Amino acid sequence: MATPLSADRLVKALRDEGLRVVEHRSWRTHNRNHKGPWGPVHGVMIHHTVTTGTQRSVELCYNGHSTLPGPLCHGVIAKDGSVYLVGNGRTNHAGLGDADVLRAVRGESALPADNEADTDGNRYFYGFECVNLGDGEDPW
Repeated sequence: MATPLSADRLVKALRDEGLRVVEHRSWRTHNRNHKGPWGPVHGVMIHHTVTTGTQRSVELCYNGHSTLPGPLCHGVIAKDGSVYLVGNGRTNHAGLGDADVLRAVRGESALPADNEADTDGNRYFYGFECVNLGDGEDPW
């Protein structure tokens, strides 16, 4: 369990790992904190965007869409490895999950079957989206 990083500490941590970090628009204050608490953090969720093109993907993740407002994650990972930061705080990336699974993640034990949607994952996980169609053909 960890306290969420400040915007400055997140940028520093990523850059200290040798990553190219792009700070997109007002990412430092762009969040969904009005929907509930952010933290403590227990892990990182990684998805693919199901889109092509870095700028298009970054804008989608920053703005969201008609059924899910942005930000949709904390960062977008481009094909060249650059990380575009689009949100800081609570984002719409994890949705509901199973409390038993969260307990297993926190305890670093085997994951049980996910059979309930009773826990707010947006509160507990950082979210990153990799620019990829996810079709098995789009190369990473």
